[in-house]
Amino acid sequence: MASMDELRNGVRQSLPEIDDIQDTELREKVVEAWALALSETEYGSIDDIRASGSPHTPPLKEGTQAHHLRGVARMAVAMADALEQLLGPLGINRDQLLASALCHDLGKAFEFSPRNRARWEADPAASGFPAFRHPMYGAHIALAVGLPEAVAHTVGGHSSEGEGIVRGLDATIVQLADHAFWTILNRAGALTETLEAARARAATRAPNRG
Repeated sequence: MASMDELRNGVRQSLPEIDDIQDTELREKVVEAWALALSETEYGSIDDIRASGSPHTPPLKEGTQAHHLRGVARMAVAMADALEQLLGPLGINRDQLLASALCHDLGKAFEFSPRNRARWEADPAASGFPAFRHPMYGAHIALAVGLPEAVAHTVGGHSSEGEGIVRGLDATIVQLADHAFWTILNRAGALTETLEAARARAATRAPNRG
């Protein structure tokens, strides 16, 4: 099992964009959040986590979960920069946006953990299957290490869990970048299977409830 210092060093190597966060305290809390998330699972690195949007969707043909985080972070910042260059300041905190994007999938280590999934599948009545999806668990990790509320909000609201709330500015940008990442790479043929084919295959396996 990797030590916390080893996990922290690995996080910095997997996510070099962390160094673009100018706020030292915020930068270190992003590292701490990912190190804590990994420490609660069998994963020793972000790169070890399945490179997909959910445990059952097609992964990237090339690249790791870190490439997804880095891609979403770069896309989110690029969208913000482009709009502000065109329209002027929009109230976007660039450091906070970057931290939110790099942390948006904090909970994937927990949700994707083969050990956890085997436990949940063996007895769904005990605590569900999964007990928590990655947005909810990721928000817990974000708050546990003292990341700003806006970052934890983005983590918890970037996926379907965010449909029942009003997303903040960072959360809106990250949600759009996250969706665009998988949608574009799906259309580009960069996933092991198209999302449409995977959904169709899943539908054929669904129990008949008629």
